[in-house]
Amino acid sequence: MDSGLLGGLGLLSMLILVALRVPIAFGMATVGFVGMILAVGWRPGREFDFDRGFDAAWGYMSFEPFSFIANFPIVAVPLFLLMGYVAYHAGFTRDIYYAARVWLSRLHGGLAMASVAGCAMFAAVSGSSLATAAAMGKLAVPEMLRYDYDKGLAAGVVAASGTLGSLIPPSILMILYGIFTEESIGQLLLAGLIPGILSAGVYMGMVYVRCRINPELGPRAETVAWKDRVIALKGTWSIIALFLIVMGGIYLGIVTPTEAAAAGAAGAFILGFLARRLNRANTWASLVETVRQCANIFALVLGAKMFVGFIALTGVANLITTWASGLDVPPIMVILTLSLVFIVLGTFMDPLGLMLVTLPVVTPVVSDLGYDLVWFGVIMIKFLEIGLITPPVGLNCFILKGVVGDSIRLETIFKGILWFLAMDVVTLAVLIVWPEISLWLPTLMLR
Repeated sequence: MDSGLLGGLGLLSMLILVALRVPIAFGMATVGFVGMILAVGWRPGREFDFDRGFDAAWGYMSFEPFSFIANFPIVAVPLFLLMGYVAYHAGFTRDIYYAARVWLSRLHGGLAMASVAGCAMFAAVSGSSLATAAAMGKLAVPEMLRYDYDKGLAAGVVAASGTLGSLIPPSILMILYGIFTEESIGQLLLAGLIPGILSAGVYMGMVYVRCRINPELGPRAETVAWKDRVIALKGTWSIIALFLIVMGGIYLGIVTPTEAAAAGAAGAFILGFLARRLNRANTWASLVETVRQCANIFALVLGAKMFVGFIALTGVANLITTWASGLDVPPIMVILTLSLVFIVLGTFMDPLGLMLVTLPVVTPVVSDLGYDLVWFGVIMIKFLEIGLITPPVGLNCFILKGVVGDSIRLETIFKGILWFLAMDVVTLAVLIVWPEISLWLPTLMLR
């Protein structure tokens, strides 16, 4: 069998398994393992040699996934997750939301904008979109409903702003993207900072304009004295300190991203204990949630490693790269086409699985077209963010539904998300047209 055809059938099989709701980790591992057996055992002009193919696939599975997990940079993943969960259980999430709330409450849609700001600041220590949406949903949505906010706006703003956890550093997706593409993780984390702030600013601007035109969407809350506003700022220092420890250390070249993650996790514990907010129960909860999330992520990574090995063996990535390079269209058209593909796939695939499935095929094409893979990392994460809130799956929407219970219907959440989807498209267009927005900080880091 032609290797290119075999690779194409492998990609198709993977999509079919995803559509059948087979866990992506097992789907990628199965397709990768079986595909390797076929690719190695099938030789032109000879009978199919199963033993040869099986030995090659087993040898690869026995060594490569473990070798990948044993990589030093991937240690940053559980450490950043631990930092986020400790910060949540220590109550730092409540502090940043309260500060944003008292400063913005008197504006039109102020509580909704405070939710965006709270999500952005919590994203700076969590690294996970789903964790950000769940944590802020428990705080922000009931508060907005108490002030008679439109239910669609209240739910939509948290579901959409939760996606900032994938873009604003430290981002787990950025770290895994850097490991798989062998790009600098430090540069990737810095590249996501300004686009993340831009996304949050666009959300807040849209909320303000809509609520200014129609005040019933987001009524103003009570006036807060300046003294109370200043006092509220004291609660934000813990999150700011953790962010400066992590990103300041990386930017200044003092620590590697993995060392920064260790410093951040240790800092979260120290700050939590100093504030007397960590006890045995919530410390244990932080550890358990970190282990569970790591198990899910590493299962996907191990499956992806098998799948990537199979794709590389068949050479299908090179075939697609050659085909895309030979198209008589501007390179930007290829990027726009990829954006549509990612958005469609994002409607029924989780972001990490989607990224790991597509990386071995997409990044060679983008690199061959002359685009910077650090810049494309930001664009890909933005694609994945859109997928997190795109119906009919939209994982953030379902996470939020689980948090708010029967107070808001799922259809209302999806309806409320549409304005934010439109803003994501606008932000994505800006980032594609002006790549300097993403590359400015990484460029300064190299000087």
